[in-house]
Amino acid sequence: MSEAEAEGPAPEPAAAKKRRVQSGVSTAGAVLSAHVAGNAELFPQIMALHVPPGAVVADVTFGGGVFWRRVPPGRYRLLPSDLATGTDCRALPYADGSVDAVVLDPPYMEGLLRAKAETRGGLGSHAALRSAYSSGREVAGAASGRWHQAVLDLYLEASGEARRVLRDHGALIVKCQDEVSANRQELTHVQIVCALAEIGFYARDLFVLVRPNRPNVARLVRQVHARKNHSYFLVFQKVPEGESVARYRTRDVPVAPAAKGGGPPRGA
Repeated sequence: MSEAEAEGPAPEPAAAKKRRVQSGVSTAGAVLSAHVAGNAELFPQIMALHVPPGAVVADVTFGGGVFWRRVPPGRYRLLPSDLATGTDCRALPYADGSVDAVVLDPPYMEGLLRAKAETRGGLGSHAALRSAYSSGREVAGAASGRWHQAVLDLYLEASGEARRVLRDHGALIVKCQDEVSANRQELTHVQIVCALAEIGFYARDLFVLVRPNRPNVARLVRQVHARKNHSYFLVFQKVPEGESVARYRTRDVPVAPAAKGGGPPRGA
């Protein structure tokens, strides 16, 4: 008997430890946070990244539908409305927790919110804004704050109403722009983020949109602040009642099964 046979068979070699392989692919096509483009170019990317197909989306300041021009038809169950259709974004006709996402783009120029028609903004190229996005205070009750505060009031009231109609973890997409009002720098996007955190919205994402052309200044006496040539899309998620906004983590926006009527239940 050989020495090898006396000692028995050789031990099995230890199994090689599996090498961890990272998932994902290399790409230069990721959605970026800053864009030199128009609303119609950026908005579809925001929707594709944050709102799943089939979602019920209430665009409560629809206007001419510019945001939706390049969104594939039928991808979402769209509910378009604005003051021109008789729907105030602060008093939506939808039941509580019936919508997956809300799109909000009210006027961010304080001049459009003045109660008197003779002093209200919206002339020339802004005429369409005057008719579709004026404050609506003539039919919606007492006036709110003045100047920039009127802009904030509109955003916050509309966001509070959006929270009511959104499902838990639903998305609120807000378009806004900073402004100088009464010779005071107003960082509107910061004010909105802070205020919405107070009412239960988590700031999920932010996009900067830079206009591709230079704005024209009709009458410049002395420049004090930089002229704004960018705006923002802010993406929020509704934090369920009783949960902490500070501890909330991004999660997929839930989509309810399609209703037979094709939309969310209406409010009473």
